[in-house]
Amino acid sequence: MEEKDVYTEDGTVDIHKNPANKEKTGNWKACRFILGNECCERLAYYGMGTNLVNYLESRLNQGNATAANNVTNWSGTCYITPLIGAFLADAYLGRYWTIATFVFIYVSGMTLLTLSASVPGLKPGNCDGNTCHPNSGQTAVFFVALYMIALGTGGIKPCVSSFGADQFDENDEAEKVKKSSFFNWFYFSINVGALIAATVLVWIQMNVGWGWGFGVPTVAMVIAVCFFFLGSRFYRLQRPGGSPLTRIFQVIVAAFRKIRVKVPEDKSLLFETADDESNIKGSRKLVHTDNLKFFDKAAVESQSDSIKDGEVNPWRLCSVTQVEELKSIITLLPVWASGIVFATVYSQMNTMFVLQGNTLDQHMGKNFEIPSASLSLFDTVSVLFWTPVYDQFIVPFARKFTRHERGFTQLQRMGIGLVISIFAMVTAGVLEVVRLDYVRSHNAYDQKQIPMSIFWQIPQYLLIGCAEVFTFIGQLEFFYDQAPDAMRSLCSALSLTTVALGNYLSTVLVTVVMKVTKKNGKPGWIPDNLNRGHLDYYFYLLATLSFLNFLVYLWISKRYKYKKAVGRAH
Repeated sequence: MEEKDVYTEDGTVDIHKNPANKEKTGNWKACRFILGNECCERLAYYGMGTNLVNYLESRLNQGNATAANNVTNWSGTCYITPLIGAFLADAYLGRYWTIATFVFIYVSGMTLLTLSASVPGLKPGNCDGNTCHPNSGQTAVFFVALYMIALGTGGIKPCVSSFGADQFDENDEAEKVKKSSFFNWFYFSINVGALIAATVLVWIQMNVGWGWGFGVPTVAMVIAVCFFFLGSRFYRLQRPGGSPLTRIFQVIVAAFRKIRVKVPEDKSLLFETADDESNIKGSRKLVHTDNLKFFDKAAVESQSDSIKDGEVNPWRLCSVTQVEELKSIITLLPVWASGIVFATVYSQMNTMFVLQGNTLDQHMGKNFEIPSASLSLFDTVSVLFWTPVYDQFIVPFARKFTRHERGFTQLQRMGIGLVISIFAMVTAGVLEVVRLDYVRSHNAYDQKQIPMSIFWQIPQYLLIGCAEVFTFIGQLEFFYDQAPDAMRSLCSALSLTTVALGNYLSTVLVTVVMKVTKKNGKPGWIPDNLNRGHLDYYFYLLATLSFLNFLVYLWISKRYKYKKAVGRAH
């Protein structure tokens, strides 16, 4: 007789009360739908964003600095809105229903974007060759669509990687190993989508038209939605644990209320639930740590802490696990901050690398020109190469020397990527020095493209891709593992905000650099005519910031202590 599924209160299949359910759900059988969804969604995102700077210049008539800043501002917003989706997922909806809700906002935004580039009256008019002069209404429709997409991705991005990792049981050693591998293949699927976007879609945009160029990504997003819902019966769903922000504020308030209370030397006297399960839904108990001792005051019991019938007032008394949740978030922040400069370097692929490529010879043979934005395919190729190499070869090789099950710790992996990113910026700067030397020696200041092949940009793209495999994937895994169980979406969103702040930092740097370097009638480092600027100085500035950031990261990582959890979630 076939065993029936056992469900929790919220309708989630419980794999612990009925082990047979474990064979039916989760694992790679569920992840194939999640990976398919992510591949198509990233194809849609990069198909729209990779070449966006050229659309802004040619169709909305924006200059280099303005277009670059608009791209980084929008891209930054795409990585800030995940805080909204993450909060809803952890507190109320769960990851599945948050994704299911926001995909429809995403598709609506993509549809409006396609209409804004193809429907007469909505698409930019008054075109003279490659330059258009849109009216304010046409510009407004375009940006409304763009920021609808930013909101839509905010509900998907922080949840999907965590949702995939949820399909592996952390209490099962065999599944735990597969979970580590999942993050590598998750990032691999992202870059399969990005590869198609950087080649096929960019070519369509530059040679067929922007209507088709945005229409194809819209279709890809619809396919992504289909992939996600097709896998619904295989998913393991994690229960939302209530508002994580409320729990954080409860600890802070309780600690300050007991500011004069002394924490006992015997930490076993601190308040914790008696049973094996945490009092927070979806979370395991956390082991007490000795850092940030002030917040332990929130777990010191006193007679005024109870409300009635033995219940405690959560604004006066918090469990050790709840206190450790807050400590975990605080200790993650320095590692989080160290990723901002790396994200600034990464953001140059969609801005300064493209603008630099526009000044180089884009010919492949006599009759074909490769769009400069398509060079990002070499970043993608690098990721697609290094991801399986890392998973299948580097990890087993490193394991022999480090004795660590993952080859490198997550912090070591991220640090290696930070070092590689420094060399990427130095390489871009060297190419710009060579390019400007040609301009000066041949008096080619007003020449749109100089006879240097665009393929000299390949090394800087390859290095960025290699750095991504170490830093971004390591970051995904680190923030999932080190996050409290009931705050994983929020911590995934927190890791994504480094990309947002990196884009905003890029905007600030460009603005400040131009303001400082345009004094006394000079054109500045990044003028509309790059032949009269010094883009090389900007790349070297980023390399210097990256080096200083790495030194700070070393200091932070040496002092970090990894989370310890006990028991099972409920």
